[in-house]
Amino acid sequence: MTQPDPQSTVSPATPPGGPDRLPSLSPLNPAGPNAFQLVWRNPYVRVPVFLLLMVLAWRFLHGLQHVLTLGVVAYIVAYLAHPLLAWLERRRIARSVGVLLVVVVALGFVALASGLLVTVVTQVSDLVQKLPLLTQNLLSWLDTLGERLPALKSVSAQVRSLSTNSAETLQTYVLPYLKRYEGNLLGGVFGVASGLAEGVATLILAVYMMLDYERIGQTLLRAFPEPWQPLAADLSRNVSVAVGGYLKGQLLIAAFVGVFVALGLTLFGIPSAPAIGFLAALFNIVPYLGVVISLVPALLLAATTSAALLKMLAVVGVFVAANQIEGHVLSPVVLGRSTDLHPATVILAILCGLTLYGILGALVAVPLTALAKLLLHEYYYPSRLYRRP
Repeated sequence: MTQPDPQSTVSPATPPGGPDRLPSLSPLNPAGPNAFQLVWRNPYVRVPVFLLLMVLAWRFLHGLQHVLTLGVVAYIVAYLAHPLLAWLERRRIARSVGVLLVVVVALGFVALASGLLVTVVTQVSDLVQKLPLLTQNLLSWLDTLGERLPALKSVSAQVRSLSTNSAETLQTYVLPYLKRYEGNLLGGVFGVASGLAEGVATLILAVYMMLDYERIGQTLLRAFPEPWQPLAADLSRNVSVAVGGYLKGQLLIAAFVGVFVALGLTLFGIPSAPAIGFLAALFNIVPYLGVVISLVPALLLAATTSAALLKMLAVVGVFVAANQIEGHVLSPVVLGRSTDLHPATVILAILCGLTLYGILGALVAVPLTALAKLLLHEYYYPSRLYRRP
């Protein structure tokens, strides 16, 4: 009996295309495709799952909001310090030594800021308490002026009513908050503030980020899929140009405004001129806001001196000069390359951010607007979507 040739025998379980053509097996359906894959292809399944994952991620991140904020602050400190540290490294100064210098300067700045802020709040609080006496002196001067110029009597009466009501309002509503804030500030200076531990944790985190800044960037880039990494790196460079350039430039402008205001007020003999200058620099991180906020306590402090009217006019002149130099010289030169925003656009962005999210919104409104403009020019305008008829 003839035996069949083993090489010519075809197994009935092997499909004509060979073993590589076997259909995918599934525990639920061994003879057909994967049931889970069939279900997952349905958009009515994927969309609810993605929405559920987004909600869970949002709730998780919202619960860690405070920790994430500290991490973002630490990264911003490391980002701002990186150019200085790189410059020191090019001059053969170890990065660890540069980080130590940055930490010492930062701690000194915090100590100086705390002392100046306490001085400002304390003196403004004392000024509000003296407002009735100052108001009487102002009204007496207006009465004397009204006797010489009868046409100003009606104006004097209106100023009297306005001054009296304003002084009573400040003493009733503003003074308690100033006293409370003054107590909190004094407690913070002497190490009793509850945020001391958070500040130390943020500083330690910033130190580690400054030491390993380049490695952190590479790690964040690896989180993206490889085909997306060139686009992510390009977006990172654009964010660095728009947001980072704005932050560095605005810090430089704020420092100039603070020094200019402090020197100008000192020249005219205004009390607490360095404290007012620091206040102007601190709030001028938001464009034009520092000049507006610090003008009010400067005028109130000038009103307590001799020749109050002339010194108040001098205060207005100093702040107008600072505002004009900022708006027409520094901002176009320092921020022109990084933001290239029209002044009207800047003001509208600040107002929108202030309306939506308060001071924090005003702080991030301009760099986000600059970033949006840069993304439009880099990605949208050159795209086929924009240029296609």
